Amino acid sequence: MYDSIPTEYANYISLEAAACGIKRYDLLLIHGLLQTEDYARAVIRSGLMSLAPAHEIDRRVEVRLTRQEVLRRADPLHLWVVFDEAALRRVVGGPEVMRAQCRHLLEQSDRPNVTIQVLPNSAGAHPGAVGAFSILEFPGRYDPSVVYVETMASSLYVEEDADVHRYALAYDQLRAMALGPDESLEMISRIAETL
Repeated sequence: MYDSIPTEYANYISLEAAACGIKRYDLLLIHGLLQTEDYARAVIRSGLMSLAPAHEIDRRVEVRLTRQEVLRRADPLHLWVVFDEAALRRVVGGPEVMRAQCRHLLEQSDRPNVTIQVLPNSAGAHPGAVGAFSILEFPGRYDPSVVYVETMASSLYVEEDADVHRYALAYDQLRAMALGPDESLEMISRIAETL
């Protein structure tokens, strides 16, 4: 399934599958591991700017949904996501798709391996304002964490200890500034009701 997708994306999927934990900050969109099929389709269609045929969009949606199995495997990936409030208020795919996406986030938060926090607009300036990033953690004692930053043109893997530490500090600051998990779920519910 992954042999016909871009190499950079396939490399990331391999790292994601090997990771035991991911700490993620998202500024504008819901992270792929937590997307519904309709939300994923809208994001992928937009990202490909209608230049790809429908079967290519379908294939990429299938890949995205297959990736989510890391959350359900016997030894599941631990995912801790901080979403900027803007990611929840951005109506991707229309109000109905976004309502379903919010409900999906609430369902996924019931998993013991998934933690969701929302960084409210009222938090003001914060260390994640420059963009989304993931910190992938691996089970081996000597397997260092890797930071993944995706851009429109390429992907960046940050591996230097000092740089990874800088991202970890920024992530800890984002978690501290965000609403707690329970308050975050209340905000997601309220947003869903307004759509």
